[in-house]
Amino acid sequence: MRLRVMVWNVHGFRAGTRPIATAVTDAAPDIVLLNETRYLGFHLRRFARKAGLEGVSGTGLWRPIPNAVLARRPWRVVDAGKIVFRPTRRTIRRGVVLTVIGRAGSRATAAAVHLGLSGKERAEHARELTDLLAGREPVILGGDLNEAANEPAAMWIGDRYWDAASAAGRTFPSWEPRARIDYLFVSDGISVERAWVGGARFAGLSDHLPVLADVELER
Repeated sequence: MRLRVMVWNVHGFRAGTRPIATAVTDAAPDIVLLNETRYLGFHLRRFARKAGLEGVSGTGLWRPIPNAVLARRPWRVVDAGKIVFRPTRRTIRRGVVLTVIGRAGSRATAAAVHLGLSGKERAEHARELTDLLAGREPVILGGDLNEAANEPAAMWIGDRYWDAASAAGRTFPSWEPRARIDYLFVSDGISVERAWVGGARFAGLSDHLPVLADVELER
């Protein structure tokens, strides 16, 4: 079963929900993993409606996590939860939106995560994340890790899952990308046909470029 995945930090929808929704619609992803969707969910719901997407997020009044997993029919989110990572210091709350997506009998775990600015915290949360995902294969995991591929958290996750977009290109800052800090990982049971970074049209919509990939989910 083939599907297209997009991973994108949308920078709080500062560029507006309509132009971001148009760019996402034109890219035609089946599954979208988002970061920085704001905390209350108003902008995210407006964006999802305009983009023709449905799904779940960690937004809301209770311990919000501004990540989301959205799907375009016939794909849909059939189960979901929000997990808040253990706090390690006085930093921004971090966590993961963990879902099961499905279509015509095919199922996979899809998770959106955004790690923090502290290296020690990122490493601890990466371990917590992979513990949560253990036994949930096949897995699609995406998000802003805030570090390079040779740093501890990214290496920890990369030792357990395939780095699907390792050769796709740099993502940050969008106007002059110098670093790859946005990732898409997949488990065994998912093959990657191609992966790429969104082009210039995305540069004015966020400070990150999106990562996209066409993958094949084995039955």
